[in-house]
Amino acid sequence: MSGKHFDMIVLGGGSGGLAVAERASQHGKRVAVVEPTALGGTCVNVGCVPKKVMWYAANLAHDRADAVDWGFPEAPGAVDFGTLTKKRREFIAGITNFWNGYAKDLDLEVLEGYGRLAGDNKVDVDGTTYTADHIVISTGGRPLVPPVPGAEHGITSDGFFELDELPERTAVIGGGYIGVELAGVLRSLGSEVTLLDMLDTVLAPFDPLIRETATENLHQLGIETHLPYKVSKLEKTDEGTIIHGADGETLGPFDQVIWAVGRKPNTDDIGLDKAGVEVEKNGMIPVDAYQNTNVPGIYAIGDIIGKYPLTPVAIAAGRRLSDRLFDGQNDAHLEYETIPTVVFAHPALGTVGLTEPQAVERFGKKLVTVYETTFTPMRYALSSHGFKTAMKLVCVGKEERVAGLHIVGDGADEMLQGFAVAVKAGLTKGQFDDTVALHPTSAEELVTLKTPRD
Repeated sequence: MSGKHFDMIVLGGGSGGLAVAERASQHGKRVAVVEPTALGGTCVNVGCVPKKVMWYAANLAHDRADAVDWGFPEAPGAVDFGTLTKKRREFIAGITNFWNGYAKDLDLEVLEGYGRLAGDNKVDVDGTTYTADHIVISTGGRPLVPPVPGAEHGITSDGFFELDELPERTAVIGGGYIGVELAGVLRSLGSEVTLLDMLDTVLAPFDPLIRETATENLHQLGIETHLPYKVSKLEKTDEGTIIHGADGETLGPFDQVIWAVGRKPNTDDIGLDKAGVEVEKNGMIPVDAYQNTNVPGIYAIGDIIGKYPLTPVAIAAGRRLSDRLFDGQNDAHLEYETIPTVVFAHPALGTVGLTEPQAVERFGKKLVTVYETTFTPMRYALSSHGFKTAMKLVCVGKEERVAGLHIVGDGADEMLQGFAVAVKAGLTKGQFDDTVALHPTSAEELVTLKTPRD
């Protein structure tokens, strides 16, 4: 069956897809968005937004516990997990409803169904073929589950958001963004948590200072870690799920096991071969600086291009793509450098720019100067325990341009957004020092660091 013709068809109604469609519509173009589930994609439905709600709940649990040391009466009772998840879902439903209404206001045509490329300028949606001058692939990713025996006895991050009861004993397999975040939330809300990873560290891509401090904070939170640990099998028993390691060590039993070992791109069943779009072995679609695939008129953005799998990155790339195609901004494109990112651990941690090893590799050790500090912030001045804060500036050249900035600690997420502007602008350590500090704050440390590390 033949359908309509559009100026642009977008495969995927997640953050990136909606951003490119919204901007194209604002430029007066006729746009269709193909989405098989709910608008908003991973971020809104099973990612950043509901995760942040749970992180806030976890922080409230910390505050309740710490308040006793400050003279407040002890707050009785544990979290009503069912109430928390019910209200979270209501909140997410409100966002989804907003997008449904906003899509109508923008005059976007939402094609509910599974879209596949069907040749030049063609998209098949559940048996109906639509055509467009431009096709944008923004299909996102999904949780990866390794092919080990018994893998089905674990759930993924998607399954985490389906839980209505807090598991008493949880194993989180994977020490990256998602694993560290979920482990922190679950432990803070009262679950006994064990975190595993096949590497000997969590958060492997981050600067060593951040990894080390984050690990210390995980232990302070009461999370048991096994690093490295390679899972060979999951076994379901009457007492719970047992995790078998490749070296013969077993862990458990656990009431819930969560796979958080990475994500894979949703590109394996979208007709790339029929359109002649090049795809790499890992499912990623290679693009140039302007989001062009190897096929004229077909573009890719977001998690499927193998760069920064972050919501704001997909949004920024999508908006620039529509500006280039429909607003005469011929050089509009996203520069995939100095992009800030935050992990909502406990406490949060974030980074922008180069890690110390990356800077040394790129510029040589003699041209790299490092300033760092580790301390317990005033937030825990009257507490019997507290999480560590750590900060690092990675500077390069005689002018000491700040090429990397790394923070772990309370407020790291909010601090980083402002300092990311400074790093993006290429400011130097001297310009940081020339900024008057806000006192007393943790952030002031970033403009008062005096002595370089040996």
